[in-house]
Amino acid sequence: MTVDALTDVTGLRVGHATHTGDGALTGATVVLAPEDGAVAAVDVRGGGPGTKETDALDPRNLVQKVQAVVLTGGSAYGLDAASGVMAWLEERGRGVRVGPDPAHVVPVVPAACVFDLGRGGDFRARPDAATGRAAVEAASATEPGAPVPQGCVGAGTGAVVGQLKGGIGTASTVLESGVTVAALVVANAAGSVVDPETGVLYGELFAGRVRYPDAEVHRAALRRLEELAERSAPPPLNTTLAVVATDAALTKAQAQKLAGTSHDGIARAVRPVHLLSDGDTVFTLATGARRLDPANPLALNDLLAAGADTVTRAIVRAVHLAESVDGPGGAWPSYGELYGREKGEARVEGRNGSGTDGS
Repeated sequence: MTVDALTDVTGLRVGHATHTGDGALTGATVVLAPEDGAVAAVDVRGGGPGTKETDALDPRNLVQKVQAVVLTGGSAYGLDAASGVMAWLEERGRGVRVGPDPAHVVPVVPAACVFDLGRGGDFRARPDAATGRAAVEAASATEPGAPVPQGCVGAGTGAVVGQLKGGIGTASTVLESGVTVAALVVANAAGSVVDPETGVLYGELFAGRVRYPDAEVHRAALRRLEELAERSAPPPLNTTLAVVATDAALTKAQAQKLAGTSHDGIARAVRPVHLLSDGDTVFTLATGARRLDPANPLALNDLLAAGADTVTRAIVRAVHLAESVDGPGGAWPSYGELYGREKGEARVEGRNGSGTDGS
């Protein structure tokens, strides 16, 4: 049984730490790899990225596997969340062994951040090492294949897309070969996810499911956004982050190719995309449970196409499951508030409310 989430890739777990109230609107999300790690790669296309350990993922370099990936709010300050994840992994002897003692390990934990500073009202409210530890503990506590909380949780807590509230979304697909490809996205873009002429989500045009809003509903939404323009003006920095995972056995070079083509999924759902004010970053993880057909040199193509498709679906889901925010840091209505929410869009299949974690 699948849950249409990143955790459909066997061995991966996802945990959130969410901070709201007292000026905070931020959090962190951890994707925890299996105990023996996962082959990983990254492709950065935004002009203002905030990342950690991405050079280690270059196919030319030594590291072959990672132990976790951290997605965090707080801009570059929030990258400190990765330190808490590293400490948790070190305590369990998980990492690259660098000495004669099995406890002598260095966990490889790539991380990337989104800009959400001040969105809760307090510019200094941001994830730290304790936040990262809470998120990885939440991930570890989940059962294999567990549903992933979505919407305004973890790194998506303070996310904004254009003038709308953003968040976290996830999706998965199983190919005819039996290989699973899945994505988890933090939708936090300077660009818009909504066609200004019709109100339809750009991503829905590619996701095979389009619901055109009533014309009067769309006009009312535009009026509402105009009223809020000053309070919810897009900040100078944003960033959309994604983790695309598969149970296929990939080399680091193949994983990097998957990360690159998966960016197409962001481009289908957000316009404009990959701006200097974005830090758009896609990580890939490959657990190696299924081998690609060695007789077919183009077997990777199916994964490349699926990576982009699942990223688009994950962004659409993030926008649908986000909830409006109106507070001291600004006002960002949700797509559901402006256009109505289809029956079933807010099912618990995805969402978990606020708190210190979303496990």
